[in-house]
Amino acid sequence: MTVLRRRNRGTCKIMNLGMPELIFIFVLALLILGPKKLPELGKSLGKGLSEFKRATNDLRDSLQEEINSVQNTAKDALGEPAKMLDGIIETKKENPTPTDKSTPDHG
Repeated sequence: MTVLRRRNRGTCKIMNLGMPELIFIFVLALLILGPKKLPELGKSLGKGLSEFKRATNDLRDSLQEEINSVQNTAKDALGEPAKMLDGIIETKKENPTPTDKSTPDHG
C-alpha cells in the first residue's frame, strides 16, 4: 500500500498553503485589482487587522477589570475570613509542602 505524503517544501502555516498557491493568489489579485489598487487593499487590510486586535485587547482588559471588581467585592463582603484565607494561600505559595506523610499508618 502506497502512502502519499505532502512535502514540507515551501509550505506556509497560513491555512496549509504552499508557496505556489500563495504566488498564484498574489498574481490573481494583481490581475484583478491592478497595481494601483493592490497596495491600497493591503493597507486597508492591515488597518482592519490592527483595529480587530485593538478591539479584542480592549475586550480582554474590560473583562479582567470586571473579574477583579467582583473578586474585590467578594473579599470586602467576606471581610476578615477572606484576609485569613489570602494569608493561608500566600503561605502555601511561599512554603509548598510535599504530600503529608506525617500521619501514622494503621494497617
